Amino acid sequence: MSVAWAFVIGLWLAVIFVAIATWSFAPSSGARTLLLIGGFAVLVLNTAAIMAMLRHYREDRDFMYGLDIKFLDEARAAKR
Repeated sequence: MSVAWAFVIGLWLAVIFVAIATWSFAPSSGARTLLLIGGFAVLVLNTAAIMAMLRHYREDRDFMYGLDIKFLDEARAAKR
């Protein structure tokens, strides 16, 4: 889980760095505003997606890993 949050922090830092580094290349203030809105939308949506992924993982991990263990046990029993 902490790796996912590290990716979120890395994404935010990367987008902020790119925005600062390329600020002077935008041809007008309207373009800058549009780029800021787009970058913010990317950050918010990606952060929300990772939060949802983590929430669902916590809910479903026992079921998912339980199935894996069940099928591994059945495969071992079938080999005997």
